[in-house]
Amino acid sequence: MSGLSRQVIAFAGVGVAAAIVHYGLLIMLVERAGWRPTPATLIGYLGGGIVSYVLNRTLTYRSNRPHEEAGWRFAAVAGVGFALTYGLMEVLHGWAGLPYVLAQVLITGLVLVWSFFAHKFWSFGS
Repeated sequence: MSGLSRQVIAFAGVGVAAAIVHYGLLIMLVERAGWRPTPATLIGYLGGGIVSYVLNRTLTYRSNRPHEEAGWRFAAVAGVGFALTYGLMEVLHGWAGLPYVLAQVLITGLVLVWSFFAHKFWSFGS
C-alpha cells in the first residue's frame, strides 16, 4: 500500500472518531440543551478538532514536527475549517433551510478535503 493510500485510510479512521465527537456534541447541544445549530456545531468542531490533532499527528502523518510548530499550523488550518463550518451552516441551515444534520454532513465533506491536504503538506509535512 502506498504512503498516500495509508494516509487516506488513517485520515478517514481519525475522521470517524472526530466526527463522533463533533456530531455527538452538536446533536446533544441542539436536542438536549436547546442550542441553535450554528454555535452547537462550532463547539462540536472544537471537540472533534482535539481528537483530530492527537490522532492525525501520531497515526496519519506520523509527524515529528515539534508541537510548538505543528500545533499552531494545525490551529490555523482548523481555523479555516471553523470559519467554513460557521459560514456554511448559516447558509445551508439558516438561509436555505436544510435540516442541520444534513447541512453538517455536506460541510464535513468539504472541510475534510481541505483539511487532509492542508495538514499533509503544511501542518505535519516535513
